[in-house]
Amino acid sequence: MKLNGTSIIGARRGQGIAQAGNSINPATNEELEPDYVSASDEELALAVQLASEAFQTFRSTSGKNKATLLRTIADRIEASLDHLVARMPLETGLPEMRVRGEAGRTCGQLRMFAAMLEEGSWVDARIDRAQPDREPLPKVDTRSMMRPLGPVAVFAASNFPLAFSTAGGDTASALAAGCPVIVKAHSSHSGTAEIVGLAIQQAVADCGLPEGVFSLLYGSGRTVGQALVTHPSIKAVGFTGSYAGGRALMDLAAARPEPIPVYAEMSAINPVVILAELAKSKGDTLAEGLFQSLTLGVGQFCTNPGLVFIQEDAAQHITGKLSELVSASASATMLNAGICQAYDQGLEHLNQHDRVELLASGSCGGALNQAVPSVFKTTASDFLAANDLAEEVFGPATLLVTYGDDQELEALMASLGGQLTASVHGTDDELRRLSSLCQWMEACAGRLVFNGFPTGVEVCASMVHGGPFPATSDGRSTSVGTMSIYRFTRAVCWQDCPDFLLPDELKESNPLGIVRAEV
Repeated sequence: MKLNGTSIIGARRGQGIAQAGNSINPATNEELEPDYVSASDEELALAVQLASEAFQTFRSTSGKNKATLLRTIADRIEASLDHLVARMPLETGLPEMRVRGEAGRTCGQLRMFAAMLEEGSWVDARIDRAQPDREPLPKVDTRSMMRPLGPVAVFAASNFPLAFSTAGGDTASALAAGCPVIVKAHSSHSGTAEIVGLAIQQAVADCGLPEGVFSLLYGSGRTVGQALVTHPSIKAVGFTGSYAGGRALMDLAAARPEPIPVYAEMSAINPVVILAELAKSKGDTLAEGLFQSLTLGVGQFCTNPGLVFIQEDAAQHITGKLSELVSASASATMLNAGICQAYDQGLEHLNQHDRVELLASGSCGGALNQAVPSVFKTTASDFLAANDLAEEVFGPATLLVTYGDDQELEALMASLGGQLTASVHGTDDELRRLSSLCQWMEACAGRLVFNGFPTGVEVCASMVHGGPFPATSDGRSTSVGTMSIYRFTRAVCWQDCPDFLLPDELKESNPLGIVRAEV
């Protein structure tokens, strides 16, 4: 496939105004062709205009037809898989197996939303019928359901070029809700974005939908990204990235004359608690599981276990084997130079910290942009005294914190900010004795993991990939699973509305046959 390096604006291609930069092979620092150019102000305005016009039709498109669109996008992505396998490893350093796996996850997520749309009950239809003879006052007929917000801006993520990017969860859930999407491509994998963007563009045309249902723009976050967030026709934002980036978007959105929601996944250290009895009986197994979790994908998962709390008398049952595994490990290429530089800075900070001990680190192969797995150790008292030890180090590193008793463990948990996950390993007896620990975990995280590790996020109806601030901007939502559709909807109530004007989901005859709450 020949890539041309320009934005996708509805059914057309942009011309651009200035160099947006080339994608760079992180393994070689080689600039990849083509040169990508930034969308002009006029092209951005056109993309938003097309999205606004498309919304007037797309908002009322049936669940069946939206499901057809999502399945067609999945089919088109699968038809482009060979092109993705050829391009994505060059831009990211990720192996072919990861490309195929992430493509499967992306397409599976699209088809999962399609099935939900066809079933239809997701709209949460509620009907309270009129009671004109009710005393002392008659009761009116009210009916409500969820409706789409409007055009959505989605920022592609650096660490998941498919599953959290152009056709990822934010795009899938927004389209499922009936919201046109404008994606701001990530500069690290511009070619991957173009391949997927063309697949979506063709799927929109195949389904006979308005061209403005989807656009893909190239350019800087400081120009194109900010312009999207502040445009009055954009009604919501999806973002996965750094705390600084997410917070900047939140502030921009809040400062608009009409503030809009920003659903930003930003920063998490994902604490893991290992209780003493299980550590003593299964120390090697736990160490192996922890090692696999912290090095998976070169530690570049937002659910990477960056913090481990372990009872001090049982710590030696974990640290020996974990140090052995880390010492025998080799460095690996990270997604881009910026991520690698930030990781190296995080390691340097921990190595120089007077309250932290380096237990083990892997070997460095000497190639470009490589991360060395590392494990550090400190005590609960030192951790609580040093606020900077709770900061995320994005990569294959973790900090072990030894604690003395249950009260000290509770103090550690209480000190944490919002997290995507919190995990605990313990016997049934230990978990019964420390049942209050579950309450602490619930208070700080969106997903609670028992006797398992947090990496690996199942795409399903019950998944919650979110958490209190600063893990996300809004802990009431999820960016994975079918519940994510509600980020891009709002509730609307119809009072005493003639049946012929009601959406099919609320009509008296229930023509769609969906489950409704009726009184």
